[in-house]
Amino acid sequence: MNCIIIEDQMPAQRILKKYIEDMGTLNLVGTYTDALEAMEVLNSEKIDVMFLDIHLPKLSGIDFLKTLPNPPQVILTTAFSEYALEGYELNVVDYLLKPFSFQRFIQAISKLNRSSDPKATSVSNLQANDVETETKNHTEEIYIKSGYEYIRINIDDIVFIMVDSDYTEIHLANKKHLSSESLRYWEDVLPQKKFKRIHKSYIINTTKINKVSGNQIVLENNIKVPLGRAFKNDFMDRFM
Repeated sequence: MNCIIIEDQMPAQRILKKYIEDMGTLNLVGTYTDALEAMEVLNSEKIDVMFLDIHLPKLSGIDFLKTLPNPPQVILTTAFSEYALEGYELNVVDYLLKPFSFQRFIQAISKLNRSSDPKATSVSNLQANDVETETKNHTEEIYIKSGYEYIRINIDDIVFIMVDSDYTEIHLANKKHLSSESLRYWEDVLPQKKFKRIHKSYIINTTKINKVSGNQIVLENNIKVPLGRAFKNDFMDRFM
C-alpha cells in the first residue's frame, strides 16, 4: 500500500518513517511539511494511506481533508485529543495521539481497508491478532517534549508520572524529565495494559509495583505513591 506523510515536526516525521519501515507492508512515497505540497502527488499517483497531522502551516489537516473529493484512507496524527470527534466524523481510519508507540501504530494500520490487496486477509489478520508477537523485539519508545528539546525514552523505563504545578514529571529509575503535557495526555497516550492513573496527580507503571498497602502503593526502589480513594476500587478490580 502506498502512503504519504504530511507532518511539519521533524521528530514526528522520523518516528513515522521508522515505524513504516519496520512494518514492511507500506511503501512510503513521500513526506511533506505542508498539506498543499502533497496535492500534486495525490493527483498524480495512487495513494492508499495518508498520515496527516492536524496542526500544519497555511492549512490545517482537518481543513485540507475537507477539500479532497476522494481522499485516501487517513490516519490523523496530533498532540491534541479535542479534535478526535471531528476527525471521526470525516471517516478517518484512526487517530494517533503523539507520542504514540509502535504497538499503537500497528493497531491503526490493522484497521486499514486492504480489499484491493490480494494479500489483504492474511496481512490484516496477522496484524490484528499478532500485535504482541510483532512487537516483542521492538522497544517501545516515545519522545518527551521538554522545553525546546525532544527527549527519547523507553516506555518500560517509566516508573511513574506525577503532576508538578503546570508540568508533569516523568520519573525513571535514576532520573526524571519535565514535560509540558498534562497528566490526562499521558493517560491517553501510554499503553493502558501497563499504565494506570491511581490518583488525581499520579500515573504508575503497574509492572513496577512491589506491594499495595492500604491507600499506598510501593513501587521499585521503595518509591511510595498515594492510591486515591476515587481510583482505588477500579485499580483493585483491574490489577489485584
